[in-house]
Amino acid sequence: MRSVWRQLCTRALGALLSGARAYYQTNPIPKTNTEAAPVIFRGISPDILRIDAAGESERIVAGIRDIVFRRLKRQGAVIGVSGGLDSSVVAFLCARALGRERVVALFMPETESSPESLRLGRMVAETLGVRFAIEDIGPLLMAAHCYKRRDEAVQRAIPEYRNGCKCRIVLPSVHEPQSDALYSVVIHSPDGKTTWVRLSAKAYQDIVAAANFKQRARKMMEYYYADLLQYAVAGTANRLEYDQGLFAKNGDGAADLKPIAHLYKLQVCQLAAHLGVPEEIQRRPLPGDTYPLEQLQDELYFLLPLEKMDLCLYGKNNGIPASDLAASVGLDAGQIQRVYDAIEAKRAAAQYLRAAPLLVREVSEL
Repeated sequence: MRSVWRQLCTRALGALLSGARAYYQTNPIPKTNTEAAPVIFRGISPDILRIDAAGESERIVAGIRDIVFRRLKRQGAVIGVSGGLDSSVVAFLCARALGRERVVALFMPETESSPESLRLGRMVAETLGVRFAIEDIGPLLMAAHCYKRRDEAVQRAIPEYRNGCKCRIVLPSVHEPQSDALYSVVIHSPDGKTTWVRLSAKAYQDIVAAANFKQRARKMMEYYYADLLQYAVAGTANRLEYDQGLFAKNGDGAADLKPIAHLYKLQVCQLAAHLGVPEEIQRRPLPGDTYPLEQLQDELYFLLPLEKMDLCLYGKNNGIPASDLAASVGLDAGQIQRVYDAIEAKRAAAQYLRAAPLLVREVSEL
């Protein structure tokens, strides 16, 4: 009897061990790691976007060198430098990758540009010791009737808009209750009066179509220098801008390489600190230097400040429920879901902006 009992226990133990072995082969016990990233789904913080800035810089530098010299067979890089953080970081990376003598920084002010943009852009070039050129695109924009077309579009929305007034377009905050994220135009008149008017989709398109002359004129100038020197044009979009379509097709969206398009804005900030971008540029609020009335970039295109949009985009990309992200961003779950929906809608719309020309029939030799 004892022998039979021993055999039954041995078989049961063997089956248990076999089952446990099979389970842990497919479900391994996590290794202890005191430097592991914070838990994603509860208490998410900007730390989740922390990177090894030194290592990432070296990877990007190697990538720039490979793309420019080996794949594109160009001699250097042209960067449109605005005095903002993204273009400054790209300039620093290109100087490291290619050598300062193979980098040209272009400053392209126009009638409505902030003087600070040119001053800070020159600071970048002088810090790096790279060549630079100043091209005033104001006359080009005047010849194309950029300002006239835009002002006429604004006047159709606000008839009292006139010479001396300044305007900008803004998105509503995520805190506002309406379901549709419709733009408004803000008018500041010489007598100090400020007027807000909600734009129809057609009015918004009319204004943006005219404003996009600025981005396309700047890119045309960048490619002039690229052709002149046999250089490549380096784009400056970060991940949030590239994902959400904050660029004009064949304007600031055009480039031969985009070194930081995979990085969230908070990660670009980390690279800036590592690379030694001037502190004044690192601290500068991000300008939307498109309309005559000064504004920040998040007012122009995003529902939230950029650091919160970064976290929302990360949450959307990694399947984090709105309810788990809400407390960390300072919103409720419904507001986070609204941001998620806006991200998805803009991502879909941006497919057109990122798309290469389509062929009716393939050219088999190419």
